[in-house]
Amino acid sequence: NGFTQTVPFCSPIPGGLLEGMSITVCGRVLPDKMNVNLFHVDLQNAADVALHFNPRYNSGGYIVHNSRLNGVWGNEEIKAPTPFPRGHLFTLQILITLSSYKISANGKPFSEFKHRMPLTHVDKICMAGMVRPSLITFQYLEPYNSIIYRLNHKVPYKSIIDGGLRFGKVIIIEGVINPNGMEIFLRHKSGIAFYYSPRFDENVVVCNSYEDGTWGDEEIYELMPIQIGQPLQVTIFCSHQGYEVFVNGEQTHTYSHRYTNLEEIDVLDIRGDVQLTTVMIIIILKN
Repeated sequence: NGFTQTVPFCSPIPGGLLEGMSITVCGRVLPDKMNVNLFHVDLQNAADVALHFNPRYNSGGYIVHNSRLNGVWGNEEIKAPTPFPRGHLFTLQILITLSSYKISANGKPFSEFKHRMPLTHVDKICMAGMVRPSLITFQYLEPYNSIIYRLNHKVPYKSIIDGGLRFGKVIIIEGVINPNGMEIFLRHKSGIAFYYSPRFDENVVVCNSYEDGTWGDEEIYELMPIQIGQPLQVTIFCSHQGYEVFVNGEQTHTYSHRYTNLEEIDVLDIRGDVQLTTVMIIIILKN
């Protein structure tokens, strides 16, 4: 599990595939207009490919699903149109069931690919092509540790974080930010553990905490790579040290924990001049 920004790469799947496991990949498709076979995500072992997920951009754009057994590619299964336009952010989620891979794109069910080889043979995920991944997680879908929200551009937005925060929990916020900026709050009953606010008038991002009725010392960072009117993906990863923040696939900074009772941080609050498309709260495999 973890983050990466370079392709091609292969990552081991901890413990291999199991029923009920979910793999989430977030990133951006690069705006390469010359290449019609832009990128692919494969679940595989050393020799065979159990699932080949391959967006292609000719004929209006579509997705190829396939497998390769004993060096031979099988019959392609096609689904159109592609949910991953060039130059756009994306979230791909693959849920493993006993009979198939159930695939969601940007929070919506997209396709299903029935198994052609046993789950136990799959031990890695590989990715290549014109794509910049920002987050890859492996998780088990228990009732309290995988929550996906689809939004209808409703701000302010507030949600309970079931079980509060803990190490390994990830919050992914996607949308389009407008000139007046936005504010993200991770709250507990008596304060704000983490405050994150891009401000275009000052060309900065401000981070802070609010405890005992008082704001702490601000931590200020350069605003880039956030742009007005462009797709935005903010990923907040709760690590042992603090909140690791990724913007559009690039790690921008880490904010050290000031409030350490993480399980008490149980409210996500988003405000400001932003059109939200997706909010996801997921958890990487338990330690």
